[in-house]
Amino acid sequence: MLFAEAMGTSTVRSSLEVMLDDIKRREEQPKDLPPELPSRPTSRGRRPSPRRFLPVNLAVTSGGQETQSISERIDEVKIPDMSSTFGCMGLAKPSIDELQGNPVTDGLGNYGERAVVGGALESELRSSFAIYLGEHFKNGEAMDYFLKKKLPVWCWLEEEKWEQGQIHSVSIRDAEVLTSSGRVLKLPMESIVPANPEVYGSVNDITQLSYLNEPSILHTLKCRYYQDKIFIKAGHVSVALNPFKDLSACRSDSFAACSQKVGETPHVYAVADHAFREILRGAGNQSIIISGLSGSGKTETSKLATEHLVMMGSINGIDLKFLNANLILESFGNAKALENDNSTRHGKLTEIHFSELGKVCGAIIETYLLEKSRVVQRAIGERSFHIFYQLCAGAPPCLKEKLKLKAANEYEYLKKSKCLRIEGIDDAQRFQLLMEALGNINISKEDQENIFSILAAVLWLGNVGFSAVNNGKLVEVNLDEGLTNAANLLGCEANDLFLALSTQRHCLASDDVIQNLTFSQAVETRDAMAISIYSSLFDWIALQINKSLQIGKNRTGNSISILDVCGFDFLQKNNFEQFCINYANERLHQHFISHLFKREQEEYILEGVDWCNIGFVDNIECVNLFEKEPQGILFLLDEESTSSNATDFTFFNKLKQQLHDNPCFKGERSSFRIHHYAGEVLYNTCGFLKSNTEMLHKDSIKPLLQCSKQLCWLFSSLNGTTSTVQRAAAKLKDQISKLMAKLENTNPHFISCIKPNRKQLPGIYEEDFVMQQFRCFSLLETVKMSRLGYSTKMTHEGFAERYQCLLMESSQSVDPLSVSVAVLERCNILPVMYQVGFTKIFFRTGQIAALETARACKLRGIVCAQKLFRGYHARCTFKDIKKGITTLQSFIRAQATRCEFQYLVTRQRAVFVIQRHVKHWVARKTFAEHQRYVTILQSVIRGWLVRKQFSEWKNLEEMKFHHANAPGDQNKNIIELKHNQQQPLLQPSAVAELNNRLLKAEAELGCKEEENSSLREQLQQYRLRWSDYDAKMKSMEEVWQKQIASLQMSLAAAKKCLASNDLAGLAVRPDASPTYQFFDSEDAMSIETYTTEGTPAKPLRASGGGLDAAAGSARNAISHLVKEFKERRKVFEDDADFLVEVKSGQLVSNVDPEKELRNLKVQFASWKKDYKVRLRETKLAIQQIGNLGKGKTRRRWWGKRDTK
Repeated sequence: MLFAEAMGTSTVRSSLEVMLDDIKRREEQPKDLPPELPSRPTSRGRRPSPRRFLPVNLAVTSGGQETQSISERIDEVKIPDMSSTFGCMGLAKPSIDELQGNPVTDGLGNYGERAVVGGALESELRSSFAIYLGEHFKNGEAMDYFLKKKLPVWCWLEEEKWEQGQIHSVSIRDAEVLTSSGRVLKLPMESIVPANPEVYGSVNDITQLSYLNEPSILHTLKCRYYQDKIFIKAGHVSVALNPFKDLSACRSDSFAACSQKVGETPHVYAVADHAFREILRGAGNQSIIISGLSGSGKTETSKLATEHLVMMGSINGIDLKFLNANLILESFGNAKALENDNSTRHGKLTEIHFSELGKVCGAIIETYLLEKSRVVQRAIGERSFHIFYQLCAGAPPCLKEKLKLKAANEYEYLKKSKCLRIEGIDDAQRFQLLMEALGNINISKEDQENIFSILAAVLWLGNVGFSAVNNGKLVEVNLDEGLTNAANLLGCEANDLFLALSTQRHCLASDDVIQNLTFSQAVETRDAMAISIYSSLFDWIALQINKSLQIGKNRTGNSISILDVCGFDFLQKNNFEQFCINYANERLHQHFISHLFKREQEEYILEGVDWCNIGFVDNIECVNLFEKEPQGILFLLDEESTSSNATDFTFFNKLKQQLHDNPCFKGERSSFRIHHYAGEVLYNTCGFLKSNTEMLHKDSIKPLLQCSKQLCWLFSSLNGTTSTVQRAAAKLKDQISKLMAKLENTNPHFISCIKPNRKQLPGIYEEDFVMQQFRCFSLLETVKMSRLGYSTKMTHEGFAERYQCLLMESSQSVDPLSVSVAVLERCNILPVMYQVGFTKIFFRTGQIAALETARACKLRGIVCAQKLFRGYHARCTFKDIKKGITTLQSFIRAQATRCEFQYLVTRQRAVFVIQRHVKHWVARKTFAEHQRYVTILQSVIRGWLVRKQFSEWKNLEEMKFHHANAPGDQNKNIIELKHNQQQPLLQPSAVAELNNRLLKAEAELGCKEEENSSLREQLQQYRLRWSDYDAKMKSMEEVWQKQIASLQMSLAAAKKCLASNDLAGLAVRPDASPTYQFFDSEDAMSIETYTTEGTPAKPLRASGGGLDAAAGSARNAISHLVKEFKERRKVFEDDADFLVEVKSGQLVSNVDPEKELRNLKVQFASWKKDYKVRLRETKLAIQQIGNLGKGKTRRRWWGKRDTK
């Protein structure tokens, strides 16, 4: 609303209000009336003073005679009308009289003392007048002024070159010039143009020159070239001179410097940086179009631009992948040409996608115009693609042996051009770098070997020879190493390849006819196969590169496309491929002209901008000559290729007949000339139809599709039921149309590469050669357009939306135009520096930069204010939150403390309960253990007492028995027996001691139940006692062992008794048998038999004969057992000793000692078990025999006792 308020307080209407009212009135006019131009705002600058500083009656002598003054004869000279306005500012063209009083023009000679008067108006006036004077001297007074001031001029000589000099004298139509070489030449005024001072020799932008003319621009380029400043701006176009040497300023070490001074120092980085900033600003997709002759440095320039963009948005190692992709494409798509040692023989469009944050999120590389014929033929002194020479020079020995590789000079495809090496280039080292690059883009080792196999197969195909037979009408393929190696490397049969190269199958009616090829047809078939194989391989490699560059799938649509196509070619002999390359360059040049001249000036007219058109050379007629239907060359070529009877001669005649009226076409015998934007080129029609129809017969495709190796993916596009025919011209036209459509959707940035000399040597500047390229690219017209035109244009809505922030108050209710005008007035943008169109506002160079600076300053202030407010708001919010958090924390901590205290109380109670239960359980367990120990102790003691009592009772019984059998001592024994019976079984002291121990143990048990600690000590004591009892048990076992030994002795005695058959002696001599206390209780029982009814039978009476027989059998069994024991013992000991010797190494045997030892243990255990059973049975038998004899004695004794 600031604009409305400012206008309401003043009664004087400003020029901006007047312009705004005019536009509003124009909108109110009827729709059918043509729109009127908007009213121009009145300039605030004063008009130049009418004072005259230049003499009017200046007399100039020529040839010693005094001539009329220039002012008197000015009417005699016809000056062409340049419209009623001067320049492009809508001002009246000032006359010479008016200019003479202008301090700006008066200071033209004093470059160091030039005054700045009147602000931007005078500056614009000086610029426009400089352009006016820069073309030619079209009035005498200007010539007089240069003569007086002795200012330098450029003159066009008959040698067709520009030379600097000074005006010596002038006449009406011509002047004498003293050249820098010392000659005085009389030249017409049209051949003389003003020269710039030396201070402008190395300006960064050509538009900064005082005089814009061809020699001044060429001189500026020359000065910068010798200063190694190879980049310069030419308005909207950047110019790059090829230095033919490595310059540090062109490499990545100047990346930071160029990034910091974008727009100040011309550089390819500055162009890329500008495009990058445009996509970040939301200006849509951008493109960088690089053009120039072959060898002008387009490839290196595109690499620098790509390098800069990738470094600015690098992510996940994408920069390394781009470097590897460029290296691979150079090896497979570049070659040495006559005019360039590293000529790009294919077009390349690199489309880099960026995210909203400016990070690279993927890239696509599209290739065009691969010069496939270079595989099989090229001019003398040129090379095929670099990869063939790199493979032959740098392949490892194992790979060379596998591929049957030889030196490059042994392959026909490579040696026919008589150029195998490039000076200063190491092909072997380049091959190692290539292998690393292939691995870095995720091409496996197996695929790399397949690639090298295909390349070797192509080389060996070139060595396949043919022999003419039947007077040269037919051909046979030589069965040499070329055919064999090519078939092996392709993975097909040699016979199939032999037939594919020498015969073709044709369908006639319902039959297939096999036709033998002639020599030329066979060679063409072989070359076509080699070309198709290499072309398919190149396309597959480009596909793999694109797969490796696809980082992310999420793309915002913002992209920067970098286009690098083959340079314009004009060779001594130009064929179909040069025709295609030059056609593509013509389309690109038309795109250049359309964007910089046609559309720009048309837009000025449509928007009502006060503008006078600038002339330029349009190549639309040449483009129509190529592609306009039905008389375009491409259409006629495609039409002629479909005819079966067409030849190159018929095609030439059709061109001559259809295009003889076209000014860009001229027919000459079997050739024709085309007037391109870069000059005339003579094309030879020989081979046009053949090159256009890239025919590969199905019989030639068949062995490729049947190969055994993994190569079928290369030739899938060639598969078909009929012959695969591709029209190269139609395909090229379609590709170029798609390319142009893609570029039309981008904002272009042009870079023109200039080749300074034809020798490709550093430090050489050929002015005529540079001038030719300068004219081709229309650089002079481009500079004029950039200087006089409006470099920036924005819609009213876009301008208001972007720069509305520069106003103090919001202006949302005001229309965009009013907001725009208010912004311009607020920022003090002079009316001469912009024009308002119907829908857009047009600005001269530098104005948007001022607005952007003001906007950035405003935004910084806004951001600073927002930062302060947000900081204050954040601090207040933080304090409130902190206070609330403190209160909340106090409540939470109190609640947590209460919960924790309650938990601890509950836990303490639970601990007490658990402790009580655990103590009870421990006490019960301890009591049970002590009770068990006491019980065991009591049982042991009681058992000992019972055994002792039983032993004493048994001894008493035996004594009674002995006394009964002894008559003399019977009474004495009876008395002793009675005395012993009267004595107690145990001594009272022993009983008392035992009772005391028992009471003491019970007392201690009670104490242990009361105190847990004492119980543990007593438990330890009982464990010690238990160990004592263990010792006692072991002693008892020893006693039992002794008893067993005594039993064995008894067994031996029994054997002796059985041998003497003296059974009665056993009863008489009781000392010969063991005492009864050492026998089990069963030994004392009688042997009885039982019937099946369970009633006891009569006791058995063993006769003497039965006892003898039993004793004999027992002796035999015992002898057998003893003998077996000895034998087995010896066997086991011998086996064990043998195994010990084998294991220790004393004996050598194949026996496994460990395994045999285990088997021996198993055998011993089995025998031992069986032997124990038999031993037990024998023992029982002997015991039964002993029991029979003892029972008989006892019965006899009891019988005697009964009788008494």
